[in-house]
Amino acid sequence: MKKIFFYGLIGLLTSLVNAQELLPFVENFSKSNYYGDNQVWSMTQADDHALYFANNHYLLRYNGVRWEKYVLPNKTILRSVFAHRDKVYTGSYNEFGYWQRKAGKMQYSSLTKDKKLFTGLSINEEIWKIFEFKNKIVFQSFNELYFYQNNKIQKVRAPMQLSYCFVVRDTLFAATIRDGVYTYDNGKFEKKKNWSGLENSVIHSIDVQGGQAFVFTQKNGVFVEQNQRLVPWQNPLNATLKHELIITAKFTDPNRLVIGTAFKGVYIVDMRDGSYLNLNRSNSLKNNSVLSITFDLERDIWLGMDNGISHIEINSPYSIFSDNSGVLGSVYSLAPISGGYLLGSNHGAFKYQNKKVELLPSSQGQVWEVSKADQGYVIGHNDGTFVYQNGTLVKKNHVSGGWKFLKSDYDNKFYQANYSGIVVYDAPLNLAQYKIVRGLTKPIKNLAQNKPGELWAVDNYRSLYRITFSPDFTSEKVENITQANGMDNDYGVKMINFKNEILFYINNVWYHYNSIANQLEKNKIFNENFSGIDEVIPIDQASFIVLKDKLLYKIHQAADRYIWELIPEKYYEGKIINQDSKVFKYDNLLLMNLDDGFISFKTNNAHRPSQKVQIEAFYNGNALSGEVSLKHNQTLEVDVISPYFGYNRLGLFYTLNDAKHYWPVKNGAISLSNLGSGYQLLKVYYNDGEKFVELKQFEFRVDRPWYFSILMILVYILMVSTVFYLYYRWNKIRYIEKLKLKEEELKHQQQILELELIAESNLKMQEYEKNILEMQVQSKASELAGKSLSIAKQSEMIDRIEYVLDSETDINQLKSKIKKAIRVNALNQNEWQSFEKNLLQSHKDFAQKLTQLYPSLTSKDIKLCIYLKMNLSSKEIAPLMNISYRGVELHRYRLRKKLNLSVDENLSRFMINL
Repeated sequence: MKKIFFYGLIGLLTSLVNAQELLPFVENFSKSNYYGDNQVWSMTQADDHALYFANNHYLLRYNGVRWEKYVLPNKTILRSVFAHRDKVYTGSYNEFGYWQRKAGKMQYSSLTKDKKLFTGLSINEEIWKIFEFKNKIVFQSFNELYFYQNNKIQKVRAPMQLSYCFVVRDTLFAATIRDGVYTYDNGKFEKKKNWSGLENSVIHSIDVQGGQAFVFTQKNGVFVEQNQRLVPWQNPLNATLKHELIITAKFTDPNRLVIGTAFKGVYIVDMRDGSYLNLNRSNSLKNNSVLSITFDLERDIWLGMDNGISHIEINSPYSIFSDNSGVLGSVYSLAPISGGYLLGSNHGAFKYQNKKVELLPSSQGQVWEVSKADQGYVIGHNDGTFVYQNGTLVKKNHVSGGWKFLKSDYDNKFYQANYSGIVVYDAPLNLAQYKIVRGLTKPIKNLAQNKPGELWAVDNYRSLYRITFSPDFTSEKVENITQANGMDNDYGVKMINFKNEILFYINNVWYHYNSIANQLEKNKIFNENFSGIDEVIPIDQASFIVLKDKLLYKIHQAADRYIWELIPEKYYEGKIINQDSKVFKYDNLLLMNLDDGFISFKTNNAHRPSQKVQIEAFYNGNALSGEVSLKHNQTLEVDVISPYFGYNRLGLFYTLNDAKHYWPVKNGAISLSNLGSGYQLLKVYYNDGEKFVELKQFEFRVDRPWYFSILMILVYILMVSTVFYLYYRWNKIRYIEKLKLKEEELKHQQQILELELIAESNLKMQEYEKNILEMQVQSKASELAGKSLSIAKQSEMIDRIEYVLDSETDINQLKSKIKKAIRVNALNQNEWQSFEKNLLQSHKDFAQKLTQLYPSLTSKDIKLCIYLKMNLSSKEIAPLMNISYRGVELHRYRLRKKLNLSVDENLSRFMINL
């Protein structure tokens, strides 16, 4: 229900609202652009090609890139401005003078200061108009004229109140408020008597066209001089103008008249046939009240409005059709009809005729295509397929989403790509009967054919298909070509038929189909010339449009070269319908759909005049002159200024330091930041269709960063020198300390060495003394052993005597006495104990060691070990131990067992080495 109400409302609105017509491109400027006041009372273009505006409190200057504003020293309101040679004259309240540009700024010089021109009756004069007459600059107020020449000013008081003065055919006409028109010559005003009927009419303009004078009154319309008399202008528009208050009017050339009104904007009249365009707030302007008109170097129109400024490119080959009401919606397709256009949008199918847009009945919804077919038009709609013929729209079938209607040049068939695949028709307008291509049920958006029996189709989302069929269409074969060629990324395939060769743009690569190898192959020529594009829009088999870096280019081939014709961005900026842009050829015009309408331009645009550009550089808003030097890490603003503001203004590009990439210059402004230090070279180019042609160079220098300045470098050198010096001093001190430490270390080492030598000497002395003692001990031991041996011999002798005596039985008494003497001389027990004590004392360490190693040894074993260490034989040991020889051998055997010695080991040597 809501949907029905919505489309019903659209139908109602289209019957009430006058939509936009095909109009010249209009560029509007508001206070947010130039940061000034509302009213623009007067405008002029100076020899520097910049435009100047009298904008209440401000003088505005605009060079196509940058707006500048200036204020009079006395802060009065500017009412008039006029450029003459290198000066820009302005008039205000009790003040007039001129401005000159110096060092990138406008500087004011007063012509009335200290001249007492505004006294007495002239106390309240405002200068409303400035013009040149007979080499004099004339400043006009409502009551007086001020003639300026050679630094002298002549004041002339008018006998009546003036509205405006006009120079026509070298005659100065003074239009009055109530008394008609006067002429002025040599200080005298004379009434133009044959121009009767202008009394009590406010005249806002007098101009000449074709030898005829035209007089434009505020409320009584336009008059034309015929036979030296004025008659009403015989144009139907004149009756309308009487109700709309003419404020200003001028002829741009002999064939075009521009009339500014207070209530209905501006009328642009073609004097050849009397037709006209009315530009106003409802279709292109931002304001309906036009206060002033001027023309630039291209003879395009500039309007000073009651609130803002408008630039009308009346001489541009580009025209715009735009619906400001929002009823039309986004246009997806269009086709010319008698006296107008058929438009297909997301709101439905519309007919534009007689400057009105009308929604066709029952067409609400998305329209994808409007295609001319025989005497009618096929309309691909979201709800089915329609035919528009003889002013009537009829639904022919339910094939919905007709994106492409293709007439075959080979099969005498008509193909339609739609939401569900492809259908085939035998007749263009008899669409009730159709055949569905089998094997393909996906949404097909584009079709192309370059030979019989074969059709190429592009899916709305991904994939490229090749359909082959028999002449009677009884058998078909559908192949997914991108899949067969192993292409994983085949989204958004684009296809064009260029010079009967079908080319495919897949994943940023151009391909053509090799029918012999049955595979896609990269197209070398197109990949070299058209890589990196965002969109390709076919026109016909000889030309197409590409979108690259947000810019549109019309491409055609000349011999073996491709010509790139830039379509200025301002005509379509922000209005392109991505992936659904189409171009329609109509006679010598190309029509391209946009978000809110379409753009029209000629297929062969006139060659633009050669031109020079100027470069101005700004830093922090201040103009730079001479050798430009920029601080590091600062932004430099560069204005590339063209003498033209409209179509003839070239699309420019720039490079920095001969880089390979050409960057587009947007609206004439270049902002350079993050620049390296040193000299920088900026070059400005335009593209002539084949190559980039250099127009201008600009060289500037970027200072080194403060931390690389000469002063800082000196500081760095000083710091590094200081660091090296400190390092040197530190190393020297450290070296000295090391030397001292080394000396102390050497001294300490020497002391240590001396102590070691003393210790070693003492040790040697001790060892020596020890050796002496050991030798003494050994000597004592030897002595003891000798004594022991002597005692042993003595004991042996005594034993032998006892034996002899025992053998003598004869003399008993002698025997008794000899035995008694032997006992007296025998070794007593105390002496033997003393001997054993000395023996053990002399071998104390040896005895302790034996006891530790072999705790099972007895004291008798220890004695035997000592005797063995003394290298005594068993025979020598026997008497010392008071046992027999065999007793010693047996004791040695037992000792060997306790010591766990093998048979091969010498017991005496073991004791000596222990």
